[in-house]
Amino acid sequence: MAIKVYIDQGHNPRSPNTGAEGSGYTEQDITYKVGQSLATLLRSNGNFEVRLSRPTPETQLGTSNAGSLQARVNDANSWGADYFISIHANASLNSSVSGSEALVYSQPSIASELGEDILRGLNEATGLQNRGVKVRPGLYVLRKTQMPAVLVELGFISNPYDANLMANNPSLFAQGIYNGMLDYFSLS
Repeated sequence: MAIKVYIDQGHNPRSPNTGAEGSGYTEQDITYKVGQSLATLLRSNGNFEVRLSRPTPETQLGTSNAGSLQARVNDANSWGADYFISIHANASLNSSVSGSEALVYSQPSIASELGEDILRGLNEATGLQNRGVKVRPGLYVLRKTQMPAVLVELGFISNPYDANLMANNPSLFAQGIYNGMLDYFSLS
């Protein structure tokens, strides 16, 4: 029986719920590409079944920020996903801040363990600092999903190095997440 993974590419291509911008890039473009690459890797492995929140670059979810988040969660819940991976790019007022983080509803948890493996995979694939797993129970996509959910902050779009790496090497980030997932499921 395949493991059903819902990949949520954070944010919309236009308002509402567009993401952060920095270093000449937009979060929603980066998350779209990384999600597509990750879906390709997972689909090439018979152990996984995949659904994307944004199957095309123009896919627009919801008519408000709340509606956009609700659409993603409802889709994953109704599909019966086993795991929910939400892909994002971080931002900071300090352009020197760099690295990857994973946000989860609680610790200890299945999501937290998966997040640790994903971060290790990202660090090995990209060389970006592993900033650790952080608890964020207030985030809608972590609170309302009926399955373990990890929000992955790939890197900082406000950091020119991170942003260039994310925008120009999305498959590198997808490979890191994928490798972490293989470790978590003992499939590597």
